Amino acid sequence: MASKIPHEVLFSGGAVFTGRGAPLHGMSVMVSGGTIVAVLPDADAAALAGPETTRVDLAGALLSPGFQDAHIHPISGGVEALQCDLTESEDASDAVRRIAEYAAAHPEEPWILGGGWSMDHFPGGAPTRALIDAVVPDRPVLLMSRDHHSSWANTAAIRAAGLDGATPDPADGRIEREEGGFPAGTFHEGAGDLFAGVTPENSPELNYRGLLHAQDKLMALGITGWQDAWVGAAGTAYGSVDIYERAVAEDTLRVHVVGAQWWERDRGLEQIEEKLALRDERRASGTADRFDLGTVKMMLDGVAENFTAAMIEPYRDAQGHDTCNHGISFVDPEILTEAVTRFDAAGMQVHFHALGDRAVAGALDAVTAARATNGPSEARHHLAHLQVVTEADAARFAESGATANLQMLWATHEDQLDTLTLPFLQEGAVRRQYPFGDLQRGGARLAAGSDWPVSSADPLAAIHIGVTRVGPDVAAGPLGGERQRLDLETALAAYTSGSAYVNHRDHDTGTIASGYLANLVVIEPDPFTLAPDELHRARVRETWISGERVYARPQ
Repeated sequence: MASKIPHEVLFSGGAVFTGRGAPLHGMSVMVSGGTIVAVLPDADAAALAGPETTRVDLAGALLSPGFQDAHIHPISGGVEALQCDLTESEDASDAVRRIAEYAAAHPEEPWILGGGWSMDHFPGGAPTRALIDAVVPDRPVLLMSRDHHSSWANTAAIRAAGLDGATPDPADGRIEREEGGFPAGTFHEGAGDLFAGVTPENSPELNYRGLLHAQDKLMALGITGWQDAWVGAAGTAYGSVDIYERAVAEDTLRVHVVGAQWWERDRGLEQIEEKLALRDERRASGTADRFDLGTVKMMLDGVAENFTAAMIEPYRDAQGHDTCNHGISFVDPEILTEAVTRFDAAGMQVHFHALGDRAVAGALDAVTAARATNGPSEARHHLAHLQVVTEADAARFAESGATANLQMLWATHEDQLDTLTLPFLQEGAVRRQYPFGDLQRGGARLAAGSDWPVSSADPLAAIHIGVTRVGPDVAAGPLGGERQRLDLETALAAYTSGSAYVNHRDHDTGTIASGYLANLVVIEPDPFTLAPDELHRARVRETWISGERVYARPQ
């Protein structure tokens, strides 16, 4: 790959966002051998450039560090895009049409697999088996929801898995049922694992193609590094460790990746040494700067729209009355505290899925306990999703040293939130939805990620909502009020230097400064020249990794 890198590249003619604070003006960035060698006034840079220098005229665009996604699922997203992809479905009938068309085009596939359906397209967020049966009655069909917390199956799949009205709900999930108890077709959280023994495994070749497909898509969005929020060895999580190691060996992995090893919630503390050993083995390979395994992912709860996010106050029913349901906690608090403390002592980062306020409090309790036992740490633990956070806990991030990993794209009114979530939360809960402003004012470090393929991976689309709290086509006002908005500098920093910090790559990425890798993105129009409600107009023009242009928007 080094042979492709121009000796020198000069970027000039636009503002430079260095990774924090206001952008610089009248400055150029000189790159040599894949590394930034100088940020200097335009006049001085022009004098340094030689006849062999590649000149990039920003023409008023913004030069920024490359985006880093701190919570993403690239292999599954890439594979699902190659399978039955429902992400662009407009409604229930459109989703069913796409299933029928895919099945007709792939008669050789024994199971129809894929995902991307939206809960808000179906009554109660629960599609039925009959909808698929009407178009694919003869083959099993199993499709993940957009948020990957629910599965939709037809009758053939349900019977192939040996499920019926006597099948109990697992401890970590729930089966939607018809009158009489037979599965209706939607399986929430761990109930989706009931199909694990019968669904065919994706081939390693399909998983590899999925990774490369995702990488191309993500580089076109300006993403030059990420943290994969669920990796596992062969036979688990798309065999993603093996897939990434193949990409490293074949020099097809262009970005840098941190893999978060999946904490298996049906096991216990015996996993700790296994995960530390896998981290150490990867670091001994000599290529951990390309693919590292220094993180473990602990999923503490589910999601609010299917009432599995762990809440302090109970969910309400459709009439507004309290229920007995506070959501699901996937990890016992004592095991959680012990595991986090031991990982922290070993310098292993913990990446928490914490969506409800009870899950957030539990994660912060565990990190605080680890600090009390171990003292200061460079593990850089972070909590992702943070849909509901109490005001008191928003201030605990800075105290504990935990980073808030924001999925900004979700912080707006939209159908799934407004119809399937807010009516079932306590009165006033709308004020506590994704409280980014409170987290910032409380001194929390901020990182950012997309959770793609749960939602779009586009950082600029997410930043628009992080700044405005209103989607481009949304008529409602800012979710949670204006006080939860971020300023543009803070939102951009979260997606660049903030995520670089979480990924332990802040020493050479996430910042435009001498000595840092030339992982850069050109954005036009410059978002700092746009009104907040126009930020969605900004697009990535070019993406550079180690001084090589890996994406250029077609003219």
